[in-house]
Amino acid sequence: MQGELPILVEVRRGAIVESRHRGAIVVTESDGRIVKSVGDSELITSTRSTIKPIQAIPFITSGAADHFSVDERELAVVCASHEGEPIHTEAVAGMLARAGLDETSLRCGAQSPYSVSAAKKLEEAGEPFTQLHNNCSGKHAGMLLTAAACGFALDDYISVEHPVQQQIIKTFARFAELDSGFPTAIDGCSAPTFAVPLRSLAVAFAKLVNPVSDPSGIDRAAHRVVAAMIKHPEMVGGTKGRFDTELLRASHGKLVCKVGAEAVYCVGVLPSEKFPAGLGIALKIEDGSFRGLGPAVVETLRQLEVLDDEEVAKLASYHRPIIDNRRGLEVGEVAAVFDIA
Repeated sequence: MQGELPILVEVRRGAIVESRHRGAIVVTESDGRIVKSVGDSELITSTRSTIKPIQAIPFITSGAADHFSVDERELAVVCASHEGEPIHTEAVAGMLARAGLDETSLRCGAQSPYSVSAAKKLEEAGEPFTQLHNNCSGKHAGMLLTAAACGFALDDYISVEHPVQQQIIKTFARFAELDSGFPTAIDGCSAPTFAVPLRSLAVAFAKLVNPVSDPSGIDRAAHRVVAAMIKHPEMVGGTKGRFDTELLRASHGKLVCKVGAEAVYCVGVLPSEKFPAGLGIALKIEDGSFRGLGPAVVETLRQLEVLDDEEVAKLASYHRPIIDNRRGLEVGEVAAVFDIA
């Protein structure tokens, strides 16, 4: 990358610009063609949780999802960074039980629920949070069940050398049009994360929503993942206050989306009259701040006319968050300042 990334979002207090968030955005079609971009489309970023929908593909193509009778709600939680609410923990526990496993089989680590109310209820009941509450427990359940169905070892299913992770790497490389030798590191949940160009993430999501027919069934698996996320947005994030969930709800089946740590975000726009081949969108806020993420994502979708004015209005608290003070006075805003259209 040459030079600084462009400013995508400003934090304003009255007429004063107090902070700026730089980053990059790239929009592609499934054939890899870049449709629009702001900043460096080849910026290397960690995939983190953005690729959970693609990590779920081998869970289906291996036959594990059908073997263990996984329904759409459960498939959605496999793709999730969830709030740790009962709807999430019960879904994950149910999948594990059908494989004769329980919470102790997971290797994601215990985590207090993102949901404030869920965490408060645990505290009031004197109950500890567990690995089921980890926002990645659904993904890990999918990996574990894949290992169980295929007869692979269970203890080290998160190792990059494990057959399940190798299937995931091969699948992701295919979606992203990459060789499988990209750098890997350890994610917050201990599973592998990958370093790839931002453009490749966009291509992967374009293919997720517009896969080519394939004898392996990878296209049918992609359609199942997309349908599950659209039909059960509360399983992808939470019942309230989660950007992924609210964007899925507001867009009425037009797209799938997934956040990742350090402010990386991906959207797959389904084929439509305006976008016959669909679109893949990948966005990275350079400083890793989620404060700039919502404004940048919603503004990108607004400028591309993926979302109409009514849909954008439903996402106002993410699109242009208001800054207020301790007296409740509105004193500023967080606003996108780029032009991608």
